Amino acid sequence: MTPNRQLTAGQVADLVRGRLVGRSDVEIAGVASLERAGPGDLSFLVSSRYLPYLERSNAGAVLITSRFGNVATGPKTFIVVDDPYTALARVLTEMHPPPAPIWGVHPTAVIGRGVCWQGRISIGPSALLGPRVELGEGCEISPFAVVETGAQLGDQCRIGSHAIVCGGTHLGNRVTLKPGARVGTPGFAFASQGSAGHLHVSHVGGCYVEDDVEIGANSTVDRGSIGDTVIGAGTKIDNLVQVAHNVRIGERCLIMAQVGLAGSTIIEDDVMIAGQAGLAGHLAVGRAAKIAAQAGVIGDVAAGSTVSGYPARPHRDVLRQAAALKRLARITPYLERIVETQR
Repeated sequence: MTPNRQLTAGQVADLVRGRLVGRSDVEIAGVASLERAGPGDLSFLVSSRYLPYLERSNAGAVLITSRFGNVATGPKTFIVVDDPYTALARVLTEMHPPPAPIWGVHPTAVIGRGVCWQGRISIGPSALLGPRVELGEGCEISPFAVVETGAQLGDQCRIGSHAIVCGGTHLGNRVTLKPGARVGTPGFAFASQGSAGHLHVSHVGGCYVEDDVEIGANSTVDRGSIGDTVIGAGTKIDNLVQVAHNVRIGERCLIMAQVGLAGSTIIEDDVMIAGQAGLAGHLAVGRAAKIAAQAGVIGDVAAGSTVSGYPARPHRDVLRQAAALKRLARITPYLERIVETQR
């Protein structure tokens, strides 16, 4: 992707508040990995495992930490920062700013009775706003997005194409829904009646999404059954995630793709849940806990702990058990011979 703006190495250093080592006039026209970068590209190094790539790289400049700043070969211009990945994010935003919204209401948009908003607004082609929807200032409703009756959005919300904000949903400020996301949908709850089948349980609770939350493409957040579903400020949810009814997620959590959170699960602040992990309902995950990819969590997780495996347990235990099984596999042939000689 061609950047909208080119920078010099000196400008990059000023932008990320880094220490420049080398030429300040190196022109940066793009961003690339160490092995693919050319003289006009900015690259970055976050781990010692990539040092061989750095030594062979043709990058014009590299974001780097002080512990890697003494490399003798490779690029001659470095920008020393505390966190190269965070610095890279700032550079990408500067070089590739998001396109400016097209303010106004497209003539094909459908606006229900009693809809209101503040300041300027962007409502795209074939978007639908149901009756009594309330929008804050600077919201962007993309083509074919739906905001149902009575939903409330704060300032600068961005609703992607084909996303749906269901009735009874409250979005804070600067909430982003990626294309196809569904927020505030009725949850999955049935009262089983034997041979008479399953009676659907109506969901009458709310769905509250606080400030600066991002919800990925085709992810679903159910409204509460009787209480509310809540997603705390600053939490980021990846694509294809299922958040069931009455789940409460704290602030600044990171939830990766294909995670499933069953009903009434409580996730405290700063929790990280990796891809395809599944959490049973009515359990609690303590603050700053980490849940590894494909873990199956069937009980509470202590604050600050890291769990993996199925059933999920402390990650160190999983590693020790894996190592023990590996050693057992090595001695199995000898054990089999011993058994044969004793028959």
